[in-house]
Amino acid sequence: METRQQGFLDSEPLRETDEDMASEVNLNIMTDEEREEIQQELAKLEEEISTLRQVLSSKEKQHAELKQKLGMSSLNDLRNNFSKGWHDMQTSTAYKKTSETLSTAGQKTSAAFNTLGSAINRKFGDMRNSPSFKSFEETVETTVSTIKTKVGGTESGGNFEEVLSSAANASSQDTPTNNLTDISERPC
Repeated sequence: METRQQGFLDSEPLRETDEDMASEVNLNIMTDEEREEIQQELAKLEEEISTLRQVLSSKEKQHAELKQKLGMSSLNDLRNNFSKGWHDMQTSTAYKKTSETLSTAGQKTSAAFNTLGSAINRKFGDMRNSPSFKSFEETVETTVSTIKTKVGGTESGGNFEEVLSSAANASSQDTPTNNLTDISERPC
């Protein structure tokens, strides 16, 4: 069996307690003078950061004023950015490939619907010329003629809508109207 050597590379990962001890050791090594010097440097950096924020704010305000004088606004910037982004997208190869694919798919779909429409048209034509449809058509015509004769007399001719309206008129004339008197007017 191999003997395992302990060293930096083979050591176990640090635990929380080890980290706490290491930070305490570093703090204990620093002298009071060094600590005060670091705190002064930290305060100086915080002051510089504050000053830079004020300068940046002032510069941003000046920038906005100059843009306003030139007639430029955030809306124009947004519009320009959008237009540029749209143009960049349209010129990308992915957009071109997708556009071509969708165009081809649209053409194929249109051709398929045209073929389907032609097939349905042909089937309806075949069905209308079939003996069973002709028989059905003759039955409907005979029924309409019979209704015409019964409702409108021996008159022939006219279309189906005329027959229906004459049938409606005839049925309304045959229906008796109910002339009911008000209950209060009836004798007891």
